[in-house]
Amino acid sequence: MAEKSSVFDMIGPVMIGPSSSHTAGVVRIARTAYRLLGGRPDEAEITFYNSFARTYEGHGSDRAIIAGLLDFKTDDKRIKEALDLAREAGLEYRFKSVGNASTLHPNTIKLVLRKGDETLDVIGESRGGGLINIAEVNGFKADFGANAHTVIITADDVKGSIAFIADVLAHDDCNIATMSVSRKGRNDMACLVIEMDSGIKAVTLAYIRSLSWVKQVIYIPDIDC
Repeated sequence: MAEKSSVFDMIGPVMIGPSSSHTAGVVRIARTAYRLLGGRPDEAEITFYNSFARTYEGHGSDRAIIAGLLDFKTDDKRIKEALDLAREAGLEYRFKSVGNASTLHPNTIKLVLRKGDETLDVIGESRGGGLINIAEVNGFKADFGANAHTVIITADDVKGSIAFIADVLAHDDCNIATMSVSRKGRNDMACLVIEMDSGIKAVTLAYIRSLSWVKQVIYIPDIDC
């Protein structure tokens, strides 16, 4: 059964800016990327696609995406000054636009981020009302909304691994809301994305990270908490 939208989803979030799609959703995409990367990036290349490519400056999406990379919330008054504040913080950024990408959602943003030796590629979609979808992470299909506790596990494509991880989480009393897996090829690297109703204990995360076939574990609490 599909989840029902609440009246708060339809009204939209408390925010700074003229449009929930162009401001609140954009901030939330960037704040999710901030958590995926593990902090503020040193460099950011941001590509706006389709309708965003034509309107991102006029609707303030450029300020919103940078504000999110600074971890400002959707109602933070500093969003209006985000471009200047980013320069002061040492965040180097550049914008690109692609006006006709027919395979992508109308409000799509791609972020290529660098923090020290770490790099991250994220494709996010702003769905309206502040709702988002993180479509890809580092080339893997992801499709999560960042409105639930989310764990992203990159691992070798080992037989039985999905059931094993699900069992580990069940022992931590985590109720799984959604689970998806994508892989680059048979017996190649795989990416497991799990959204949960509650958080994970630190000891459980440490155990999953200790598994020999697990390469990376990223845990993102609900970004609006």
